[in-house]
Amino acid sequence: MTATPLVQPPTPPRPPLLLERELELAAAARAVDTLLCPARPEGGVLVYTGEAGVGKTALLGAVRTTAENRCTVWSARGSQATTSLPFHLVRQLLHPVLDGLSAKEARELLAEDYEIAGPAVGLAPASGPPTCPQGVCEGLGRLVGRLACSHGPLVLIVDDAHWADTESLCWLSSFSAGVSGLPLLIVVAHRPPELYGSELGHLTAVGEAARMRVTLQAFTPEATAELVRDALGTGADASFCREVWAVTGGNPYETVELLEKVRSRDIKPVAESADLLRGIGATARGRGLIDRLEQLGADATRFAWAAAVLGTDISLELVQSLAGLGAAQAADCLARLRDARILTASDPLEFVHSQIATAVYRAIPPATRTAMHGSAAWLTTQAGLGPAAASRHLLEVQPDDDPEVVQQLRAAAAEHLAVGAPDAARRCLERALREPPHGRLRAQVHYELGCATLHTSLPTTVRHLRAALDLPGLDDDLRVDATCRLAQTLAHNNEMREAAASVKAALAHTPPGLGRLRLQAAHFMYEACRGEEDDGQGRARRLAALADHLPGSTNAERALLTVRAFDAMLRGEDAGHVASLCDRALDGGRPPRGLGWTDTEWGCEYPVLIGINCTYTDQLDRAEDLFTEALLSYEISGWKGVHLALVYTLMGGVHRRRGRLAEAETFLREGLRHADRVGAGLPVHWDAACRLIDTLLARGRTEEAQRIADEYDFAPPYPDLVVCPDVRTVRARLLLAQGRPKDAVVELEAAGAALEARGRHNTVCAPWALELARALARDDPGRAASLAARARQHAERFGTDTAVGESLRCAAAVADPDAAAPLLAQAVARLAASPSTYEHALARVEYGLLTGNPAELRRGFELAERCGADTLAARAWQALASGQPRT
Repeated sequence: MTATPLVQPPTPPRPPLLLERELELAAAARAVDTLLCPARPEGGVLVYTGEAGVGKTALLGAVRTTAENRCTVWSARGSQATTSLPFHLVRQLLHPVLDGLSAKEARELLAEDYEIAGPAVGLAPASGPPTCPQGVCEGLGRLVGRLACSHGPLVLIVDDAHWADTESLCWLSSFSAGVSGLPLLIVVAHRPPELYGSELGHLTAVGEAARMRVTLQAFTPEATAELVRDALGTGADASFCREVWAVTGGNPYETVELLEKVRSRDIKPVAESADLLRGIGATARGRGLIDRLEQLGADATRFAWAAAVLGTDISLELVQSLAGLGAAQAADCLARLRDARILTASDPLEFVHSQIATAVYRAIPPATRTAMHGSAAWLTTQAGLGPAAASRHLLEVQPDDDPEVVQQLRAAAAEHLAVGAPDAARRCLERALREPPHGRLRAQVHYELGCATLHTSLPTTVRHLRAALDLPGLDDDLRVDATCRLAQTLAHNNEMREAAASVKAALAHTPPGLGRLRLQAAHFMYEACRGEEDDGQGRARRLAALADHLPGSTNAERALLTVRAFDAMLRGEDAGHVASLCDRALDGGRPPRGLGWTDTEWGCEYPVLIGINCTYTDQLDRAEDLFTEALLSYEISGWKGVHLALVYTLMGGVHRRRGRLAEAETFLREGLRHADRVGAGLPVHWDAACRLIDTLLARGRTEEAQRIADEYDFAPPYPDLVVCPDVRTVRARLLLAQGRPKDAVVELEAAGAALEARGRHNTVCAPWALELARALARDDPGRAASLAARARQHAERFGTDTAVGESLRCAAAVADPDAAAPLLAQAVARLAASPSTYEHALARVEYGLLTGNPAELRRGFELAERCGADTLAARAWQALASGQPRT
């Protein structure tokens, strides 16, 4: 028997719209193969850009074909009609797996992100306090990462990304940077980003994360000719083909539409017909398209208008209702619009191309369009889709003094805030102001706007909260809350004086009660946190008289006790008394309900102050527990930005006090990273940069410290706020490390003048006198000794092992060698009993160098190495290696 030779099946013809797309198709095929590579699978991002109609959607269809049956493929498409709906594109992208999940399954899938990201994708109710947008994006990122692992390899296809809602684009841009380690390929198509505003940064970030970014070009005359002959027959004249290219510019969409009309009119593709092409082509776009639509009749035109107003996921039932048509009329209109290649599909409907949808929408007379949006809002509400879905239509309705519209927009804003979309909430509330709200509601809308913009624009928050307070309409509780939020915003914006003044002004007309106590605590707090103050001594006495006797039975009392403890710590009062005040401010060692890390009534400043008190009173275990709880609370609640930056910074400060310098550096850099995502020049930047520079100096890394100082403008003028450790003292340490003692002395003297005037004598968080004494020891030993002696008195009054040990170490540095040895011995003993391992290492090394004792040097070397104090360890090792010379 003769074997029948195997015949290879013919290669399927390439779809005409994919002519001249070899590079783009090869990139997609390579990306899918890499995703499926058994040895080393790798995800990534592909981006295709190009003008409208250039064939992006056709190319994405080819990518889907390449990936299907090999991967899980989910897709979504941006729409001009839904740019105001938060996370709409994300929901569309994930609906194949999320739709139909039970509540239990949703909780299991989202895990710890259920409350954070669940509302954004419709798996959890959109209610409760505002959610941080950054936390939602990160939660969605973890969700998609889990889905990629459970359903992967996964290909996500996003078309028309330039029309995605801002919140989805924000997620896409942040998530794209980290997909290479997941079994996930993201393929994005969009028009040139320079054509768009707020989306530009997000689209650019997606492009930067892509392994390949290709700009699609229009067809060449040769490819256009091939397309013509594929559609009209191989006998099409070259001159006819050339005129098709001239009319369409090689735009694939316009070419296909033109050829479809040529075929429907039975025009022969010969040279004599070429003159007809320009007239026919004009009907595929702009005014010509609208004329063609109107020729289909008034009912069909209104049906198309209704579809354009609804925009996406276009329900046939809603279109019929919005157009005011019966079922038979609607079916007839749909058939005519499909035959005319304006609409496609059945239910939900789609426009054949986004260009058609845009042209139809823009052709609706303005008054009619506004009225249809109003009707669409009502129909959306009646369909049970909720205020947020209706809000995109209400945003397009002209203001008409309608109280119901104001209420609907406020309800939509509350939903948007609950899903982590403050910008969408802001748009709704700004539109509500233009309605306008009646009477006392205007102040409440301004207040809600101030709350909505807190995470996105501090100046906008200040403007709206001030407007709310200037208007009648806020009850006493709301007025107190608006005042406290205003002060908090001013403080976060580096306006500490204004924060204190705003609270003081409100106190003058607030009646006795809980609200007044809240304002009193806030006023004392902001004054205590200021770097300068007109009557610091007097305020401290008034605060002590008000708070020292309080038992801490209410949150108002606990807030006052917290501020009093912070002020007492800064003033260097007995650390035992500071600890007692903190104990009364806490509930079983933890922040009480209402004064916790995520409680919004009193704010996170109060537990922050307690943690700082513990940090500088040698209660580092308690401080670390508090800040660990804060990190956990913020992660669970999705709070990011300033809050998370501050807690990372404070935790870094705890590690610095413990002598864990490497850990401190890690936390402080993370604090700066989070702060940088919020803005620039904020108080948290000063806190984090100051602590990081102090830590780097302790490690002996002067050049790195200077780089941080340059990057964050760590130099005069200084902000009007307390920074721990004292900012001038840390800058003076940097100057001393650089061999600039005269400049350092100027900084230290300025620090002393400012702090002495306010009675702030804590030598641990503001050790200016210790540093100044060392700097003057050679040139002015008398003044150096006086400064050291006075600092020692203040340290002994404060009473912690760290404070006393450091003052003894300084006294030894300015004393003669015979007196220095016993002082250093005492310093070693006190610091050994403290949690401050780095300072203990310093004392050990200095004592070993002074006495020539190798055991002390070796112990100091071991401590310095454990701390990560590289330069100190090298100094001790060098002395050991050279025979421990006496210095």
